[in-house]
Amino acid sequence: MPVKRYQTIAELPDTLPVFPLSGALLLPRAELPLNIFEPRYLSLFNDMIAQHRLVGMIQPQSPDKSGGQQDQPRLSKIGCAGRITSLSETDDGRLLVALTGICRFEILHELEVATAYRQCAVTYDGFAADLVAENQALAVDRNALITAFRHYLEANNMSANWQEVEKVSTENLVNTLSQLAPYPAPEKQALLEAPDLKSRADMLIALTELALAKSGGSLNTTLQ
Repeated sequence: MPVKRYQTIAELPDTLPVFPLSGALLLPRAELPLNIFEPRYLSLFNDMIAQHRLVGMIQPQSPDKSGGQQDQPRLSKIGCAGRITSLSETDDGRLLVALTGICRFEILHELEVATAYRQCAVTYDGFAADLVAENQALAVDRNALITAFRHYLEANNMSANWQEVEKVSTENLVNTLSQLAPYPAPEKQALLEAPDLKSRADMLIALTELALAKSGGSLNTTLQ
């Protein structure tokens, strides 16, 4: 299913249903697979497939900061709107969904709604560049990123298909590593809020370097 092209943030809805999911990271032009089984979120995706197909992925705040009920945690301010680009139903009633990131948003306030799922008034101001294919790839230190990735895998007795890695675009490489990196939710949120691709790549390198240092791994070269 092709992804709808949005030319300006004015084309995006000012109200979004939100799906709070800790540790899940959706970024513009990246894809996030989801396995939906909770009734309220089954309702959310069934409703949105018949409407504008956009869902706001958002991180719930950590329990010690939320001050809310477990099923109604406070939400982070920044999330990413994703368009439903694939949806299928399993025999046991689950939905297998693929979201493609469109644009980040900031929550203005949560709405009082009758739906089982939460909805928020949002703004995309400050994130219009998300709608444009990233033009900052040349600013990314791709070699440093791959070096950090290689050292991390070696430290954890893992491997990768390096020939395939070399074929991946710099934007896809940064975003895929950001999504797959086993870092806590606050670090994932920081990667989401990075102002541009270079900043996200630099942050990812720094987080990887820190993880290696904590685990006793060592880098022979400076990654920064």
